[in-house]
Amino acid sequence: QVQLVESGGGLAQAGGSLRLSCAASGRTFSNYRMAWFRQAPGKERTFVAAIWSDGTTYYSDSVKGRFTSSRDNAKNTVYLQMNSLKPEDTAVYFCAAGVAPMVLMQTGYAYWGQGTQVTVSL
Repeated sequence: QVQLVESGGGLAQAGGSLRLSCAASGRTFSNYRMAWFRQAPGKERTFVAAIWSDGTTYYSDSVKGRFTSSRDNAKNTVYLQMNSLKPEDTAVYFCAAGVAPMVLMQTGYAYWGQGTQVTVSL
């Protein structure tokens, strides 16, 4: 089992920044690909970013160039730095861990955090 706890959400103005953290406990953190998904009100949960154990990253087109994911395997923590925030970034952000090859799909991740709310105002 892997337990994931997100933090760092909150309210930001458009153009501002927030940094999300996801602390993992349980099985060996470095074994897992980590990812961020988000779910806006009334919408499906969608992929945001993924980061492999070696630091390789992949981003959705909607956040590429604005968001940066990083991880500290020694601290069992993954981060999502969100810059140039837009109102459409408003959502609950979830951290996930997995090893299955479906990088962009929820089914590629076996473990999920509880989510943290990010609200971006004009």
